[in-house]
Amino acid sequence: MSKSNKGKGIAFNVSMLYIMNIAKLIFPLVTLPYLTRVLTVDGYGVVSYVKATMVYAQLIVDFGFMLSGVKAIAQLREDREKLNRAVGNVVLAKGMLCIASFAVILVAAIFIPILRENMLYTILAFIPIALSTLLLDFLFRGIEQMQIITIRYVLMKTLSVGLTLVLVRCDADILWIPVLDIISSLLAIILVMWEVKKLGYKIDFAEGFMGSWAALKTSSIYFISEAATTVFGALNTILIGIFMSKADVAYWAVCLQLVSAVKAMYTPITNGIYPQMIKTKNFDIIKKCLKLFMPIVFAGCMIVLFGAKYILVIAGSAKYAAAAPTMRCLVPVLFFSFPAMLFGWPTLGALNKVADTTKTTIAAAIVQLAGLALLGLTGNFTITLVALLKSFTEVALMSFRLGYIWKYRDEMKRRDA
Repeated sequence: MSKSNKGKGIAFNVSMLYIMNIAKLIFPLVTLPYLTRVLTVDGYGVVSYVKATMVYAQLIVDFGFMLSGVKAIAQLREDREKLNRAVGNVVLAKGMLCIASFAVILVAAIFIPILRENMLYTILAFIPIALSTLLLDFLFRGIEQMQIITIRYVLMKTLSVGLTLVLVRCDADILWIPVLDIISSLLAIILVMWEVKKLGYKIDFAEGFMGSWAALKTSSIYFISEAATTVFGALNTILIGIFMSKADVAYWAVCLQLVSAVKAMYTPITNGIYPQMIKTKNFDIIKKCLKLFMPIVFAGCMIVLFGAKYILVIAGSAKYAAAAPTMRCLVPVLFFSFPAMLFGWPTLGALNKVADTTKTTIAAAIVQLAGLALLGLTGNFTITLVALLKSFTEVALMSFRLGYIWKYRDEMKRRDA
């Protein structure tokens, strides 16, 4: 492959991933205002809570293979036989993890009323997680065929979201949500298997359980890092569902969806400068980025702070105006998450401080877990205090990373010189 073609391939693959990231932002923003209007607050609380539970199920099933699996496939591209066995090892490992995660969900349902009272919905919602084992995203990333992932995702979500808007009209229709996800997942698998066959690959289970166990051990370090990151997201929703009402789950979920949408706008910036930082180690880029974007971030935060009620009414409906105080408590997350992201992989990662970057994520996760435990033990577990804790954790993450930057300031100055 010529250098020009290779460059073109990289640009194409990056553009495909950006299209998928945009799609991941748009589809939830389409369903959010619709579902919050046609479902009761309790009904949307059930949907949001089960969705948060499935984040953990997906985390277990993926087990860091989106990183370790991609690396293995990329290294074995010239050996088709070994590559096929690597695919088989990951698929079998993920199959084993499906059984484990489903067992965990069934046990959790014994103790968590929302899951127990909506057992059929919970089981149906798990099926797309299990089916994701056969979507083979790690394979297509490893062989740099990103367009397959993007096309598959857009088609799959267009189908499920489109039919959701047609079929879900009230709380009695919520089972359609996971059923439509199952149907779209099955169609996606057919598309994926057709692409795999067309490209000349296959899933080879020749190495059996020994091969899958080796894959699990290799991927465990990636899983630990991803698990720490997940603490910032779904855990709050899970605990709110245990200690509080379905309505509180719904209020929290709407606020968190809006926060996630804003943070998704930060990701292209940090992802965009990361390759340049790896190549040049020019930390002036980070400074310029902060000077350029932090005033915009601040202005956006002020809009959310003073217009929280109106934003929630537009996104959810008048039923969610009561969540305005919670939304205001989450404003620091919007402000501090941008520098926290910049100080992570674009800065510390560019310094080859991978372990230190992971340590900051784990340390912040510990802060959050300790705070949640304190709120629960003291009987102060309220949605407002959980939101304030989430904001404090984001400040802690940024501070931890800033501390490492200060520690390595001389090394950064030498690289800038």
